[in-house]
This record gives sequence, structure tokens and C-alpha cells, in this order.
Amino acid sequence: MLWLNSARESIKRKNPGIKVTEVAKRGGEFWRAMKDKSEWEAKAAKAAKAKDDYDRAVKEFEANGGGGGAANGGAKKRAKPTKKPSKKSKMDESDEDDDDESE
Repeated sequence: MLWLNSARESIKRKNPGIKVTEVAKRGGEFWRAMKDKSEWEAKAAKAAKAKDDYDRAVKEFEANGGGGGAANGGAKKRAKPTKKPSKKSKMDESDEDDDDESE
């Protein structure tokens, strides 16, 4: 996927109007035909290690009470904003005045 992300624009430039699925298909064809993949495999291994390190750090952080997520009871819901009372229109006020006069 790292290689495809870097090659996507080139594939699209060479094939204007190509669909997303076709970009992936062409990318797969180019990848299979590529002889030396060591650069990209090394980048993929580095990315996988970084993800593992991140996941481990998140677990440690949450185990130490951090995060405030729903599991820790720290998820807060936002209070709904209070509605301002609607202003009465001039028509409503005149109706009330008429009611007062009839009494």
C-alpha cells in the first residue's frame, strides 16, 4: 500500500479518467512485475513496528488511568444549549391586548 500511495498519481497521469478500481488493478500489475521490492518492504516493516509501538503505548497509557474514554468513565456528554424564549411577534401581542379589553 505504501508503494501504491506513492505511485497512484503517476498511474492516474498516464491513464486520465481511470477509475479508482482500475488504479488499484494497474498498481497490482506493476507491483507484481517489480523486481526489487526491498525498499518498500523495509518501509512496510518500519510502519508495522511504529504501529505496534503506538498500540503498546496506548495500552500502557490507558492502564495508568489515562485517556478518559468511556471504559474509564471519563466520557463526558456535552450539555444541550438552553433555548432562549422566543420573542413574541407584534401580532401575538396585539391578540393579547384584544383579550384584555374584552374582559
